[in-house]
Amino acid sequence: MENWIPLTEKELKYAWKTFDQKFKLNPSISRFPGFQAPSPYITYDISAYFEDPSLLSADEDLEMKALLSFQENITGTDEYMQVLDWQHECYWITPYGSFEKDAFGDWRVPLFPNGDYFFFLSKEMNWACQDISVTIFGEGLIDSFTRHRPLLFQRKIREG
Repeated sequence: MENWIPLTEKELKYAWKTFDQKFKLNPSISRFPGFQAPSPYITYDISAYFEDPSLLSADEDLEMKALLSFQENITGTDEYMQVLDWQHECYWITPYGSFEKDAFGDWRVPLFPNGDYFFFLSKEMNWACQDISVTIFGEGLIDSFTRHRPLLFQRKIREG
């Protein structure tokens, strides 16, 4: 199954317009998350990753548990979700497809925050996760991540 299919220009414009209307994206280097997450949501502080050497493989744990959570929320193996990468190329992906890694060990759009804004969304934009901290919203996705809790998800910053 093909993965990382670039959004067309029309799809890209529609996706960002819809996202901005629904979530009021306001990128910031000091306020996180940089969007208005709908209730219910949880935002996790992942700063421990940068401070604790025992968490060096936590990004792989996050990827594995995110895929499990995405698969629980996208039941059809032929169903795709959007990956919006602010100011970069955006894609359709399926959590059942291949997630090859680049020379740095990252997905084409990494799930682990690196100072940019990434959003992994259902087509209806019912749930998502990610910005500079990690925010998860939508009841189903929150339930899945609770069952498959990544090592990094130890400290909640806020929830609503």
